[in-house]
Amino acid sequence: MTNTLPVVCIPGLICSPRLYAEQIPSLWTVGPVTIAQHGHHESMAEIARSILASAPERFALIGLSMGGYVSFEIMRQAPERVAKLALLDTSARPDTPEQMANRRTQIGLAGTVSMSEIADGLFPRLIHGMRWSDERLRDLIRQMAEETGVEGFIRQQTAIMNRPDSRPTLGDIRCPTIVLVGDGDELTPPDIAVEIVRGIAGARLVTVPECGHLSALERPEQVTAALMEWLES
Repeated sequence: MTNTLPVVCIPGLICSPRLYAEQIPSLWTVGPVTIAQHGHHESMAEIARSILASAPERFALIGLSMGGYVSFEIMRQAPERVAKLALLDTSARPDTPEQMANRRTQIGLAGTVSMSEIADGLFPRLIHGMRWSDERLRDLIRQMAEETGVEGFIRQQTAIMNRPDSRPTLGDIRCPTIVLVGDGDELTPPDIAVEIVRGIAGARLVTVPECGHLSALERPEQVTAALMEWLES
C-alpha cells in the first residue's frame, strides 16, 4: 500500500490489548494502530458508537470473537468509514439459549471468584487442546482477565447476550473482508466462519491449523501474515 491506513483492533471477551501484542509491530507499518475499549457499555450499539466517536475517519477494522460482534455493529452504523474488515474467530449468529445460560452462570461467578479463576474455567474452550499445558499462555489469559475486571466482564457478557443476529446484514458488507478461524476453534468453529464468508461478497476464508479460539495469541505468526496480506492487497 502506498498510503497509510489506520487500523482499529477490537479484542474479545476478557481480552485486553495484549491479545494483539504480536500483531501490532507489523500493523503499525501500515498505519497508526488503535486498540478499542469495549468494557464500558452494556450494548453492542453503545460500544460501536463509542469506538466510532474516537476512531479515525476511515480505517481498517479487525475484530476477534466479541470484537467481531462489535465489528458487525460498526458495519451497520458506519459502513462508509471501514475500508477493510477482518473477522477473527467470530460468529454472525446470536446466542443460543444454552449459550445465554452459560453466560448468566459466568456473570453469577463474577465477584465471588477471582477473574483469574474465571479465565481458568474458560481456558479449555479458548485454547486448542495441544496448548493446554502452556503455562505462559494460561498466565497471559489470566492477566487479560484481571485487566478486564469484574464490572467490565459483566458489561461485556451483557452486551454479547443481547446482540442482534448479524446474518441478515452480511450481504450489506462491501469492503474487502477476510474471515479467519482456528481449525480447532470450539466456540466459533470453522463452519460458522464459512457461513460468514458465504454471506459477504468476495470474502476470503483463512483457516489456521492446530489453533483454537484465540488465534492471535496461539498462532501469532500465521495470523499476522494473513492480516498483512489482507492490508497490503
